[in-house]
Amino acid sequence: MITVYILCVCLSPVASSIEQLASKKDGAVEDSSSTNEDEPQLSTEEKEFRDHLRSLFEVVVMLGKQSIPIVACKVSEAEHMSSNLQALVDYRMNAGDEALKKRFQATAVNTEYLSATQQSQLLDVCENTVREEMLMEVRESRFFSLVTGDLVDFANEKHLPLFLRYVNQQNVLREEFLDFMSFDGDENALVERLEAQLTDRWGLSMEECRGQAHKATGTSTTKMKAVAVLLMQKYPLALHMPCSHMALNIHLANSLPFPNVQVVMETLRRVKVFLSTPFAREELEKAISTHYQKNEEKGNTLKLACGSEWTEKHSVFDVLLDMLPPLLLCMDSIRDNDDGTFSDAVTADAYSITETLSDFEIIVTIIILKNVLTFTRAFGRNLQGETLDVFFAANSLTAVLHSLNEVNDNIDVYHEFWYEEAVSVANVMEIPVNVPRLFLRKQRAADAGEVHAEVYFKEYVTVPVIHGVMQELEDMFSETNLKALKCLSLVPAVMGQMKFNTTEENYAEVYRTDLPSPDTLPAELHCWRIKWKHRGKEVRLPTTIHETLQLPDVKFFPNVNSFLKVLSALPALKLEDNKSDTASDRLQVYLDSMSSKQWNKSLAMLNVNTHVKHDLDVMVDKYCRLYPEDDPEAESEEVAESEEVAEAVAEAETKSEEVAEEDAAMK
Repeated sequence: MITVYILCVCLSPVASSIEQLASKKDGAVEDSSSTNEDEPQLSTEEKEFRDHLRSLFEVVVMLGKQSIPIVACKVSEAEHMSSNLQALVDYRMNAGDEALKKRFQATAVNTEYLSATQQSQLLDVCENTVREEMLMEVRESRFFSLVTGDLVDFANEKHLPLFLRYVNQQNVLREEFLDFMSFDGDENALVERLEAQLTDRWGLSMEECRGQAHKATGTSTTKMKAVAVLLMQKYPLALHMPCSHMALNIHLANSLPFPNVQVVMETLRRVKVFLSTPFAREELEKAISTHYQKNEEKGNTLKLACGSEWTEKHSVFDVLLDMLPPLLLCMDSIRDNDDGTFSDAVTADAYSITETLSDFEIIVTIIILKNVLTFTRAFGRNLQGETLDVFFAANSLTAVLHSLNEVNDNIDVYHEFWYEEAVSVANVMEIPVNVPRLFLRKQRAADAGEVHAEVYFKEYVTVPVIHGVMQELEDMFSETNLKALKCLSLVPAVMGQMKFNTTEENYAEVYRTDLPSPDTLPAELHCWRIKWKHRGKEVRLPTTIHETLQLPDVKFFPNVNSFLKVLSALPALKLEDNKSDTASDRLQVYLDSMSSKQWNKSLAMLNVNTHVKHDLDVMVDKYCRLYPEDDPEAESEEVAESEEVAEAVAEAETKSEEVAEEDAAMK
């Protein structure tokens, strides 16, 4: 019986819930003091078990915080290291952790001390506890926005990172990483899964979602755009906006569903990764010096750009165009690999990138993107700027669309200039000017006659890019979206810039149901403007939503207060606390820190959210509640009862046999 008990404790390490403990103590000596009347009295074994669990959770949390994977890499083909979790548990026991030691000593011989099932249970409890801490804040704040990130592969299955943006009780804007969600299925299935995740699992209401932004790339872009449309059909106030983490021009290029544009964007991502190593960047700087030896100023400017995140900036296509000749020189040098600095894998990547960038269709696409997105560059910069910049951006979209329409109306003239630029760049890099081979083959099959390159690129590159960019701008900045952004005039500094002649009430209808007293809004806005217009000279006008919400007297303007909190959560507005340390950046750091085979969703949650309170006692309580341990006393009683039944059955069978023998003898 002792062995059975030890195996039960070891392989199913769980404890009784508080309710179970209370029922067991009914027959025990009652405590007359009212203070301890409702508190469970834990036995020595139960206390030891909880201490053991606490130590295990402490190890798991440390793994997450330090980006240490559960599974270690191979030592050799024939040998594997033990899991890092088990190794750290062993280390703690050797260092004198009595709770773990006692548990280990009670483990039966040849029995696994920390099974894979228990590891999974520990990780789940840790992850859910941290998530619940953040969800409590989201529920308290009421309004939130949904933000998704680039797809991540776990066990050969694509997952979508989910972030929520909200204003907490301290009126601080937060954007937190909450979970990964499977990307399987079509758009309708994905919408249903999102709704189930937010409402059924997280206890949120999609009716309170005020914005959505999807940082999609590649083929997932079209799918996420369809998801956004479906969500807005169900929840009209879940406004689809560009994500503040991504330059608008990059977002616009990613949204264009044309193979040549997607090849350019994928190549940009590959170039970024390729140049992340010091040796590759050093080769590029040498190539820049060689190509721009007669223009050192431009060469130095490009070298500075190489050291920054130039592939993620608004001017990315301008820089890429200037970088093309030295970039090809750099790749050629790495492919030659005269001094053996680079591995075969690196030289193969260099060859692949060279082949892509040496295609005339790609050259034309880069130049068309550069020229078309010049019209949206200033608009995009303002959109990611300070509050006043965003307000002016919302009022300048009409001018941007007017400029693009003017280009579209005179497309023949613009395309001629842009095509000549592409031919000039191709000649410098000795790239042949031609129509894509696949298109020519189809033309010959259809006997459609000769096709001129300039006509082809106008019809299949320039016109689609212009129309695609205009359509995306109209979709992402609908009338409702612009009304929301124009409400930023509630911020006192914007009011001051407008000489306090603002008309927020004209746009307030969008969020009327979100306001505590919508009928008094006009009078309240009038008082709000008067307050700042007639302030003392020494009083500085707050320049951001965050500053405004921190004012002690903003609570006397309940409609304005609610208005600002809703606006603050919109995903198009930049985060005001620490832009260089966003949840999406921390997630990327975690993913980059180890092999994809070592990624773990639960540890990623712990690593990204180290700032969230990790209450080990809460984790222990939750574990005991979810995985209640079998009661040793009850088990002993059950075994005793089963033995008594077996004896009674055996005795009955014996008597039956004796009776049968007597009957046979009499016969």
